[in-house]
Amino acid sequence: MPTCLKNNIFKTISNALALLIVLTFSSCFSNKTEELQAVEDEQERPSLIVRDLHTIVTDSGFIKYDFETSDLAQYDNVDEPYINFPKGLTFKMYSDEGRNLKTTIKCNNAKFYKTQNLWELNNDVEARTGKGDLLNSEQLFWNTKEHRIYSDKFVRISTKNQVITGYGFESDEKMSKYEIKNPGGEIEIPNVQRNTTD
Repeated sequence: MPTCLKNNIFKTISNALALLIVLTFSSCFSNKTEELQAVEDEQERPSLIVRDLHTIVTDSGFIKYDFETSDLAQYDNVDEPYINFPKGLTFKMYSDEGRNLKTTIKCNNAKFYKTQNLWELNNDVEARTGKGDLLNSEQLFWNTKEHRIYSDKFVRISTKNQVITGYGFESDEKMSKYEIKNPGGEIEIPNVQRNTTD
């Protein structure tokens, strides 16, 4: 076989092999961004979506909790799994006998971080005790493991006798013992009796 033919065959095989290597590696890398995007999209997609949920939890026949939300999306494929309540929720906690309402919590947006047992309640948060005391804030955290409610935002607590405002709040989950970290003001509400004969 002439040398010139050998060189042409060798160049052709070399070029074909080089082209094959380039095509192989370029095909591996061309989808990498798309593959990463697919993985990211999978993490951003909820693993569960529920609409119009109303749940009552009982223990020994007594109502313990009453929970209601119009939208729930559960995210399990993220570093910190959570449940999102984009349209808010209403949560009622009852006494041990299930007869008396101890606490009602409402908000317009919420998240529950599953591994921490932590609720993050946002946007027009309202917590009312069985005694009628009312807490308003734009953000409130509820640690169900520690049975503690807290916030570093502005809070307003209205009782039958006074209105207390300030920044920073901490309480047990029953709101029977609470503290405002930086009180801004306290207004006493006088007990005025009206004359009903007018």
